[in-house]
Amino acid sequence: MATNTNYPSANEPQNRPARTNSNAKNIAIGVLAAGILGSWAYFLKTKNETEDKISVTQTTANNAMSSRDSVQLLYNDALTRLDSITGNNNNLQGQLSTNQSEITQLKNEINSIMRKRNASAAELARAKGLIATLNGKIANLEAEVARLTGENQELASANTHLTEERQVLQTNLQTTTAEKEELASTVDVASTFSASNFQIRPIDERKNGKEKETTTAKRVNKLVVSFDVENRVAKTGPADMYVIVTGPNGQVISDPSMGSGTLTTRNEGDKPFTLKSTLEYEQGTRKNVQVPIRQNDFQTGNYKIEIYQNGFKIGEGVRTLKKGGLFG
Repeated sequence: MATNTNYPSANEPQNRPARTNSNAKNIAIGVLAAGILGSWAYFLKTKNETEDKISVTQTTANNAMSSRDSVQLLYNDALTRLDSITGNNNNLQGQLSTNQSEITQLKNEINSIMRKRNASAAELARAKGLIATLNGKIANLEAEVARLTGENQELASANTHLTEERQVLQTNLQTTTAEKEELASTVDVASTFSASNFQIRPIDERKNGKEKETTTAKRVNKLVVSFDVENRVAKTGPADMYVIVTGPNGQVISDPSMGSGTLTTRNEGDKPFTLKSTLEYEQGTRKNVQVPIRQNDFQTGNYKIEIYQNGFKIGEGVRTLKKGGLFG
């Protein structure tokens, strides 16, 4: 007897859709899990590579900054040494101007590199080389400063010694014999003339040779400077005297026809002079000197005249020339 039922019999083949669906689901889950794991692996790998790159970049930046800072410290040290030299030796700067020019060129090139925020390793290496050269120049400056300072000290000591010798010799000259006077004559400074009776006469020199003294500027064509010189130490022989004429405009009169030039004085450096006059001097005597100063266009105002001998000023005077009157 047939029985109607929904259950399959033991003899009927059974369809198994539930198991098939379960396998497919498991496969899908596996594939999805594998994809997720792969994504995470890729993400982790990419993250690690990125972190590595950041680390390398940071290290490179740190190294670059460290290199730049190192170069900057070297440069700062060189500048400190340079400032120490130039700041404490202002009197020597003129003698060191050549080295200073080369140092300025080096500093300009180094500064151009150090101003770059992203200076390359090659540029920093170039800067280090330039700093080494700069330090060499500074070392030369230090040696030169030491040498010049030593020379200045020796000169100061020598000047002090000469001054003391001069004072001793001048004292001895008043009381000692002719032999000591001969010894004193070798002292350069002591042989300088002393001048007295200094006069300046403005002259109208006529064509017929006659002369007339006048203070009217337009009539004056010659100034005659006269004075007496003497010295117990100066040796017999020629002695040069330099005349400096300063006009009313404050300028020294200079004329090639009068042999104008430059005089090196003992205390005032180089000075322009108007003319040179040579005197034949006899030791121990007083001698009158007259120096004519000719010019065709004397102006109204004060003419200052100075006389130098042996590098020292020995006489000075001023003469005023006036504007002529209605009939002058």
